[in-house]
Amino acid sequence: MTSPSTKDLIIFDGECNLCNGVVGWLLKFAPKDLFHFIPFQSPEGQKLLKQHGFPTQALDTVILIDQFGVKTHSDGFLRITSKIPKWQRVSALLAFIPRLVRDFIYKTASKNRLKWFGKSRSCSISF
Repeated sequence: MTSPSTKDLIIFDGECNLCNGVVGWLLKFAPKDLFHFIPFQSPEGQKLLKQHGFPTQALDTVILIDQFGVKTHSDGFLRITSKIPKWQRVSALLAFIPRLVRDFIYKTASKNRLKWFGKSRSCSISF
């Protein structure tokens, strides 16, 4: 098995129901040795946020850290889904949508996610 340090890192909001749902979906469909999920509220999440220059009090995007660097917003989400064999074509098609449009949709959902999906008292990943 691959160690967490060689897996792609996904930093997410562990208290967001939408984020926890997406992590659950990824745990079901992504290859098992591909991602290491890190709630931003965890000590490891806080350390990575500081290391990469992100605010530590709140998170408004999923953050992917892989061998190519750091990706956020719609680029991060598309990079994540492109690594899942069954979703590579969908990801490739969505990549044709201009980033400005993709990020507008992403940021709108991110801004309203707690209102639309609620806040959880527990995270889907233990930390």
